[in-house]
Amino acid sequence: MSKDIRIKKGLDIKLVGEAEKTTTNIPLSSVYAVKPEDFHGITPKLLAKEGANVKAGQALFYDKNDERILFPSPVSGTVTEVLRGARRKILAIKINADATIEHTDFGVKKPSSMSSEDVKSHLFLSGCWPFVKQRPYDVIANPNQAPKAIFISASNTAPLAPDLSYTLKGRELELKAGLEAITKLTEGKVHVAVGKNEGSFFQGISGVELHTVSGPHPAGNVGTHIAKINPINKGEVVWTLKIEDVLVIGELFLTGRFNLTRTIALTGSQFSKPHYVTVIAGATIADVIAKNAETTGTRVISGNVLSGKEVKENDFLGYYDNQITAIPEGDDYEFFGWNKPVFNKISTSRALTFSWLTPNKKYDLDTNTNGEHRAFVVTGNYEEVFPLDIYPMQLLKAFMYKDLDEMEALGGYEIAPEDFALTEFVCVSKQPHQKIIREGLDLMRQELG
Repeated sequence: MSKDIRIKKGLDIKLVGEAEKTTTNIPLSSVYAVKPEDFHGITPKLLAKEGANVKAGQALFYDKNDERILFPSPVSGTVTEVLRGARRKILAIKINADATIEHTDFGVKKPSSMSSEDVKSHLFLSGCWPFVKQRPYDVIANPNQAPKAIFISASNTAPLAPDLSYTLKGRELELKAGLEAITKLTEGKVHVAVGKNEGSFFQGISGVELHTVSGPHPAGNVGTHIAKINPINKGEVVWTLKIEDVLVIGELFLTGRFNLTRTIALTGSQFSKPHYVTVIAGATIADVIAKNAETTGTRVISGNVLSGKEVKENDFLGYYDNQITAIPEGDDYEFFGWNKPVFNKISTSRALTFSWLTPNKKYDLDTNTNGEHRAFVVTGNYEEVFPLDIYPMQLLKAFMYKDLDEMEALGGYEIAPEDFALTEFVCVSKQPHQKIIREGLDLMRQELG
C-alpha cells in the first residue's frame, strides 16, 4: 500500500486573516477554567472543591465510568468556583492562578525502558489520558480495549489552520519522546500523517509509519487517514491523537511536568494582527485576544470556522484547541441575494456564483448561512467534498431517524462530527450535520456499546 495519501474530493476555504509567523507570550490570565463539556461522553466526579489549593497537573475531577481517567488543572492556584447547570451538572471549574505556576512533579521517565502498562499508568496519573481518543464514537479512549492501530495527524488543512512546520520547530525532543511513549500503547502500527512541510520533523524516529498527505481539506482530518490506511470494521477500535497533544506527553516524560502551554494561532479578518501566541489552555478569551480583535459585530470561535465553538470574551480557551478565529457576524441579509451574480462568496455550485474562476482568491466571509433550514435537497454537493467511501446523505438520514442497523451498515463506526463539517458548509438545506452525527454516535454508543 502506498504511504502517500492523495485526496481529490474536498474543498479548501481560503479566508482573509492567516496568522503571521511571529509569536507573542501572553501574560498569565487571572482566571482559568476546565470544562467537562470539552471531554464528550464522560461523567465528571469532583475531586477539588471550592477553596482548594491545586498545583498544575493535580486532578480536578475524574470520569465516573473509569476512576483512572483524571482531568488536571492547567495552572496552580485556588479553585474559586464550581459552575453548575441543571441537575447540578458541572459546567466549569474555575481556578484563580498563582503569579508563578507550581507544577506537580511526576518524575522523569524513559519510555523505551517502560512496559505498556507502565506507560498507561503514567498517562493516567499525570492526566494525559484524555488526549487519547478512539474511533468509533470519537470519545476518550477506553483503556480496557486494545486498539488495532493508533493514528496521529500532523497535518492541519482546516481554514486558517496553524502552520505546524512553525509551531513544531524547536520541539523535536518532546516530539520524539511523545511518539516513543505512544508506540508502547499498541501492538499494531502507529501511523503519523504529515504534510509536505512537516515531514522533516519525523525523520529518524523509529516505531512509527509516516504517510504524506496532500489535497484539499479534509486531507488533514484523522478520519480521512483511517479510511485510506486501515478502515474500521465492526468490533474494531483505533486510537487517535493530535500532534500538539503528543508534545504535551513528550514533555511529561522528559521533565516530569504536565504543561498545557500551547502555541495557538489568532486568525481571521477581525484581528488587527493575526499571529501566534503562547498561552496555557483554559485561559480567559478576553486575555488572549486583548487589544487585537474588533469585538463589535464579531463572532469569536475557539477552534476553526468549520468545527470550532462560538465563545464570548468571558469564556475560556478549549482544552484541545490550537486556534482562535474572529470573523464578522452575519446578522444582515441581502435583498434578492438569491437572484443576482455572487462574486464575494465561496460556492461549489456554478449557478450565478463565480468563485471557481478565482481558486486562489481569499474571502472575508461572515457567519450568515445565506438561507433557511429546510428539508434535504438532493444535489450531489456532499459527495463532491466528502472523500470517505461512505454515502453521506444516506448516513445522515439514518442518523436522523435513528435506525441502528442502517447506521452500522452505512459506516457509522468510522466517522466523527468533524468529518461532516464540509458537507454542512455546502449544504443548501442548512442542516446541522455535525450535531446530527454527534447525537447519532451517542445513541450508537449507548445502545451498541
